Amino acid sequence: MASPTPGASFQSLGGPVAGPVVISVPHGGRDYPHALIEALRVPLSAVMGLEDRLIDLVAQGARSDETMLVQTLPRAWIDLNRDEGERDPVIDLGARPQGRASAKLRSGLGLVPRRVAGHGDIWSRRFSDAEMIRRIATDHRPYHEALEQALAEARARFGVAVLLDLHSMPPLGAAGLVPRIVIGDRHGLTADTRFVRRIEAEARACGIAVTRNAPYAGGHIVQRHGAPRRGIHAIQLELDRSLYLDSALEAPGAGFDATVTLVRTMLAALAAEALGQPVSLAAE
Repeated sequence: MASPTPGASFQSLGGPVAGPVVISVPHGGRDYPHALIEALRVPLSAVMGLEDRLIDLVAQGARSDETMLVQTLPRAWIDLNRDEGERDPVIDLGARPQGRASAKLRSGLGLVPRRVAGHGDIWSRRFSDAEMIRRIATDHRPYHEALEQALAEARARFGVAVLLDLHSMPPLGAAGLVPRIVIGDRHGLTADTRFVRRIEAEARACGIAVTRNAPYAGGHIVQRHGAPRRGIHAIQLELDRSLYLDSALEAPGAGFDATVTLVRTMLAALAAEALGQPVSLAAE
């Protein structure tokens, strides 16, 4: 069951690491603080569009005994998949000038998102330096520290650790014409190719179109925690929301159970690859 640390903005599932695979779910949070709601200039429903809608339910259904971290605060509050230095000066009074801001920051999707598709700017005011420092210290750093610890424990016990950073994406186009799963490894920098090939094969076995690194190559989480030379491999997995949600992309749909089964199979495949076992042994 979920075991939130007192005062923490994320849940940690599982005790001591039981296998080499660790799961991260950074964008499924739906606990909207009152301070966030008060600062909005758009309806709350608008910023809910930043969520990886109900991806945490997919992860919870797919997980067996893997250690898993699930952010409970929404992405609109703070984005765990951004470096803590990606502070947007348009809304952040403490942001420091950057020589070359990332494309995400320039587009309004920095550490605290400034914009949401279809609604434009979402905040009615700018945030103080103290507010931002507090969010970083209480909500951003603890998640990454816990993830780092879980991966270190897995590597120490099994000689290797594999992070699956689970996300979902809006449909890229008509089904059958575009990929419905995108695997990101920062173009080979955050994980050995053998792990990517294993989960790629699982998607194809289900008849689902899959691609690598386009349009999502992996964000801050896999970049920060992936270190293949040290035996820590990190993969970002993006699932088309229409795979598991209804036609409105709001509630679990007809494909929910099949998507859970696919992710469970991928987790088993990653463990099998890490331990050098057939998938059937890893799944038992």
